[in-house]
Amino acid sequence: MTATPKTKRGEMTRQKILAAAQKEIGTKGFALASVSSITAAAGVGQGTFYIYFKSKEEVLRALVIQLGRDVRHSLTAATEQASSRLEAERQGISAFLDFVRENKEMYKVVHEAQFVDPEIHRQYYTDFAEAYCERLKKASSDGEIKSIDHEACAWALMGMSEFLGMRYGFWDDSKSSKKIADAVFNMIETGLKK
Repeated sequence: MTATPKTKRGEMTRQKILAAAQKEIGTKGFALASVSSITAAAGVGQGTFYIYFKSKEEVLRALVIQLGRDVRHSLTAATEQASSRLEAERQGISAFLDFVRENKEMYKVVHEAQFVDPEIHRQYYTDFAEAYCERLKKASSDGEIKSIDHEACAWALMGMSEFLGMRYGFWDDSKSSKKIADAVFNMIETGLKK
Protein backbone atom coordinates (compact mmCIF):
# COMPACT_ATOMS: atom_id res chain seq x y z
CA MET A 1 0.00 0.00 0.00
CA THR A 2 1.20 3.51 -0.71
CA ALA A 3 2.36 5.80 2.07
CA THR A 4 -0.12 7.65 4.26
CA PRO A 5 -0.61 11.26 3.14
CA LYS A 6 1.61 13.68 5.04
CA THR A 7 -0.74 16.68 4.85
CA LYS A 8 -4.32 17.32 5.85
CA ARG A 9 -5.13 18.19 2.24
CA GLY A 10 -3.59 14.93 1.06
CA GLU A 11 -5.66 12.95 3.55
CA MET A 12 -8.81 14.79 2.41
CA THR A 13 -8.03 13.84 -1.20
CA ARG A 14 -7.45 10.23 -0.19
CA GLN A 15 -10.77 10.19 1.67
CA LYS A 16 -12.57 11.63 -1.37
CA ILE A 17 -11.16 8.80 -3.47
CA LEU A 18 -12.24 6.21 -0.89
CA ALA A 19 -15.76 7.70 -0.67
CA ALA A 20 -16.05 7.66 -4.46
CA ALA A 21 -14.75 4.07 -4.57
CA GLN A 22 -17.34 3.03 -2.00
CA LYS A 23 -20.11 4.54 -4.14
CA GLU A 24 -18.78 3.15 -7.43
CA ILE A 25 -17.94 -0.37 -6.22
CA GLY A 26 -21.02 -0.46 -3.99
CA THR A 27 -23.39 0.36 -6.85
CA LYS A 28 -21.67 -1.10 -9.94
CA GLY A 29 -19.63 -3.91 -8.42
CA PHE A 30 -15.86 -4.27 -8.54
CA ALA A 31 -15.66 -5.49 -12.13
CA LEU A 32 -17.65 -2.58 -13.58
CA ALA A 33 -16.20 0.16 -11.40
CA SER A 34 -13.06 1.61 -12.95
CA VAL A 35 -10.28 3.89 -11.83
CA SER A 36 -11.63 6.49 -14.26
CA SER A 37 -15.17 6.27 -12.84
CA ILE A 38 -13.81 6.48 -9.29
CA THR A 39 -11.66 9.52 -10.06
CA ALA A 40 -14.50 11.21 -11.95
CA ALA A 41 -16.82 10.69 -8.96
CA ALA A 42 -14.10 11.98 -6.61
CA GLY A 43 -13.39 15.00 -8.81
CA VAL A 44 -9.68 14.20 -9.13
CA GLY A 45 -7.43 13.20 -12.00
CA GLN A 46 -6.32 9.62 -12.58
CA GLY A 47 -2.74 10.65 -11.81
CA THR A 48 -3.91 11.77 -8.38
CA PHE A 49 -5.47 8.34 -7.79
CA TYR A 50 -2.09 6.68 -8.36
CA ILE A 51 -0.40 8.94 -5.82
CA TYR A 52 -2.54 7.26 -3.15
CA PHE A 53 -3.27 3.80 -4.57
CA LYS A 54 -1.38 1.48 -6.92
CA SER A 55 -4.51 -0.18 -8.32
CA LYS A 56 -8.25 -0.64 -8.06
CA GLU A 57 -7.57 -3.75 -5.94
CA GLU A 58 -5.56 -1.67 -3.50
CA VAL A 59 -8.30 0.93 -3.13
CA LEU A 60 -10.76 -1.90 -2.42
CA ARG A 61 -8.47 -3.27 0.31
CA ALA A 62 -8.11 0.19 1.88
CA LEU A 63 -11.85 0.68 1.67
CA VAL A 64 -12.67 -2.61 3.40
CA ILE A 65 -10.20 -1.80 6.20
CA GLN A 66 -11.72 1.66 6.61
CA LEU A 67 -15.30 0.34 6.57
CA GLY A 68 -14.36 -2.15 9.27
CA ARG A 69 -12.91 0.63 11.42
CA ASP A 70 -15.87 2.91 10.73
CA VAL A 71 -18.49 0.34 11.70
CA ARG A 72 -16.57 -0.67 14.86
CA HIS A 73 -16.10 2.99 15.84
CA SER A 74 -19.79 3.72 15.20
CA LEU A 75 -20.91 0.78 17.33
CA THR A 76 -18.50 1.65 20.13
CA ALA A 77 -19.78 5.23 20.19
CA ALA A 78 -23.41 4.03 20.16
CA THR A 79 -22.93 1.56 23.01
CA GLU A 80 -20.31 3.10 25.29
CA GLN A 81 -22.93 4.58 27.64
CA ALA A 82 -24.93 1.33 27.87
CA SER A 83 -25.75 0.33 31.43
CA SER A 84 -24.80 -3.33 30.82
CA ARG A 85 -23.46 -5.74 28.21
CA LEU A 86 -26.99 -6.86 27.44
CA GLU A 87 -28.12 -3.27 26.91
CA ALA A 88 -25.06 -2.76 24.68
CA GLU A 89 -26.25 -5.70 22.57
CA ARG A 90 -29.65 -4.07 22.09
CA GLN A 91 -28.17 -0.68 21.27
CA GLY A 92 -25.55 -2.28 19.02
CA ILE A 93 -28.13 -4.04 16.84
CA SER A 94 -30.06 -0.82 16.32
CA ALA A 95 -26.85 1.16 15.68
CA PHE A 96 -25.61 -1.42 13.18
CA LEU A 97 -28.89 -1.25 11.24
CA ASP A 98 -28.65 2.54 11.20
CA PHE A 99 -25.02 2.36 10.01
CA VAL A 100 -25.97 0.01 7.17
CA ARG A 101 -28.86 2.25 6.16
CA GLU A 102 -26.48 5.20 5.91
CA ASN A 103 -23.76 3.14 4.15
CA LYS A 104 -25.68 0.70 1.95
CA GLU A 105 -22.76 0.26 -0.42
CA MET A 106 -20.83 -1.33 2.45
CA TYR A 107 -22.49 -4.71 1.91
CA LYS A 108 -21.52 -4.92 -1.74
CA VAL A 109 -17.99 -3.63 -1.12
CA VAL A 110 -17.30 -6.17 1.64
CA HIS A 111 -18.85 -9.03 -0.32
CA GLU A 112 -16.96 -8.10 -3.49
CA ALA A 113 -13.73 -8.26 -1.48
CA GLN A 114 -14.41 -11.96 -0.93
CA PHE A 115 -13.60 -12.58 -4.59
CA VAL A 116 -10.95 -9.93 -5.15
CA ASP A 117 -8.95 -10.32 -1.94
CA PRO A 118 -10.19 -13.16 0.29
CA GLU A 119 -7.63 -12.30 2.97
CA ILE A 120 -8.88 -8.73 3.46
CA HIS A 121 -12.47 -10.04 3.44
CA ARG A 122 -11.58 -12.45 6.21
CA GLN A 123 -9.70 -9.75 8.12
CA TYR A 124 -12.80 -7.52 8.08
CA TYR A 125 -14.69 -10.14 10.09
CA THR A 126 -11.85 -11.47 12.26
CA ASP A 127 -10.89 -7.96 13.45
CA PHE A 128 -14.50 -7.38 14.41
CA ALA A 129 -14.76 -10.79 16.12
CA GLU A 130 -11.60 -10.24 18.19
CA ALA A 131 -12.89 -6.95 19.58
CA TYR A 132 -16.34 -8.43 20.19
CA CYS A 133 -14.87 -11.45 21.94
CA GLU A 134 -12.90 -9.20 24.32
CA ARG A 135 -16.07 -7.30 25.25
CA LEU A 136 -17.92 -10.55 25.94
CA LYS A 137 -14.99 -11.85 28.05
CA LYS A 138 -15.00 -8.68 30.12
CA ALA A 139 -18.78 -8.85 30.62
CA SER A 140 -18.46 -12.49 31.64
CA SER A 141 -15.63 -11.81 34.12
CA ASP A 142 -17.62 -8.85 35.52
CA GLY A 143 -20.58 -11.18 36.11
CA GLU A 144 -22.86 -9.38 33.63
CA ILE A 145 -23.35 -12.44 31.44
CA LYS A 146 -22.92 -16.14 32.08
CA SER A 147 -19.74 -18.02 31.29
CA ILE A 148 -19.84 -18.80 27.55
CA ASP A 149 -17.62 -19.73 24.64
CA HIS A 150 -16.80 -16.08 23.91
CA GLU A 151 -15.49 -16.65 20.42
CA ALA A 152 -18.40 -18.80 19.25
CA CYS A 153 -20.91 -16.35 20.73
CA ALA A 154 -19.15 -13.36 19.15
CA TRP A 155 -19.37 -15.01 15.72
CA ALA A 156 -23.01 -16.04 16.30
CA LEU A 157 -24.02 -12.49 17.31
CA MET A 158 -22.08 -11.05 14.37
CA GLY A 159 -23.79 -13.47 11.99
CA MET A 160 -27.17 -12.46 13.30
CA SER A 161 -26.37 -8.78 12.84
CA GLU A 162 -24.94 -9.40 9.37
CA PHE A 163 -28.19 -10.91 8.13
CA LEU A 164 -30.36 -8.40 9.99
CA GLY A 165 -28.35 -5.65 8.30
CA MET A 166 -28.85 -7.27 4.92
CA ARG A 167 -32.60 -7.71 5.41
CA TYR A 168 -33.52 -4.54 7.32
CA GLY A 169 -30.76 -2.17 6.30
CA PHE A 170 -29.67 -3.04 2.79
CA TRP A 171 -32.76 -4.62 1.18
CA ASP A 172 -35.56 -2.84 3.02
CA ASP A 173 -35.12 -0.09 5.59
CA SER A 174 -38.79 0.67 6.23
CA LYS A 175 -39.04 -0.99 9.68
CA SER A 176 -37.87 0.81 12.81
CA SER A 177 -34.33 -0.27 13.70
CA LYS A 178 -35.24 0.08 17.39
CA LYS A 179 -38.23 -2.29 17.04
CA ILE A 180 -36.09 -4.85 15.22
CA ALA A 181 -33.39 -4.53 17.88
CA ASP A 182 -35.97 -5.01 20.65
CA ALA A 183 -37.35 -8.17 19.02
CA VAL A 184 -33.91 -9.67 18.46
CA PHE A 185 -32.70 -8.62 21.90
CA ASN A 186 -35.63 -10.46 23.46
CA MET A 187 -34.39 -13.64 21.78
CA ILE A 188 -30.79 -12.98 22.88
CA GLU A 189 -31.85 -12.33 26.47
CA THR A 190 -34.33 -15.18 26.87
CA GLY A 191 -33.48 -17.61 24.09
CA LEU A 192 -36.06 -19.57 22.13
CA LYS A 193 -37.10 -21.76 25.04
CA LYS A 194 -40.80 -21.52 25.86
